[in-house]
Amino acid sequence: MTFDDAVVRLRAGLAAPLPGAPAQEALAPRPRRAWPPRFDIARIRDAAGLLIVFPLDHRPAIVLTVRAGTLGRHGGQVSLPGGVVDPGETFEQAALREANEEIALPHGEVEVLGALTALDIPVSGFRLHPIVARAARRPPLAAADGEVDRILEIPVAELFDPARFSVEERTRDGRTLTIPFFRLRGVEIWGATAMVLAEFLTLLGWVSPEKQ
Repeated sequence: MTFDDAVVRLRAGLAAPLPGAPAQEALAPRPRRAWPPRFDIARIRDAAGLLIVFPLDHRPAIVLTVRAGTLGRHGGQVSLPGGVVDPGETFEQAALREANEEIALPHGEVEVLGALTALDIPVSGFRLHPIVARAARRPPLAAADGEVDRILEIPVAELFDPARFSVEERTRDGRTLTIPFFRLRGVEIWGATAMVLAEFLTLLGWVSPEKQ
């Protein structure tokens, strides 16, 4: 798949009804964590993340980050550049601002293509709004000290490779979970980030190896 082919597919997919939760579930830890009983839904905090697609040797690649290990519960994990939506901001504005703050993505470097399905993250109290954008060239990026340990530039073809996909049982917070994930570039991509990628990749024709 060329970069141009990927952008055409993404434009069409984002303009149509999205695959939504069924696509996200392909990479969801099982069993899924739910909001606590009697949780006040009004307390959910909105966050936005930017999923940047850019050409790498004429093929589509994406940008992810490894969060700094000092950032609490999610430190060291792989995520989209993103963060909390400030008052008065749209999800798109927040995603672009956070990408500028975390990886120095220049303003005006990308074109927003659309939004994927919002994803609730009960463990941290957020509702994540993923925004997909394209860069016409490989963007110049730099990791923000104290927030980002590494910037990952991942060819989409690697995510399509079944050899990069694994499923394991692991214990987290006293719960035994079945966790599907991608293992590549020395990292594991799982949880909310993997669920966002599952919907994104579905728009490009990906099928979970568990269903093949």
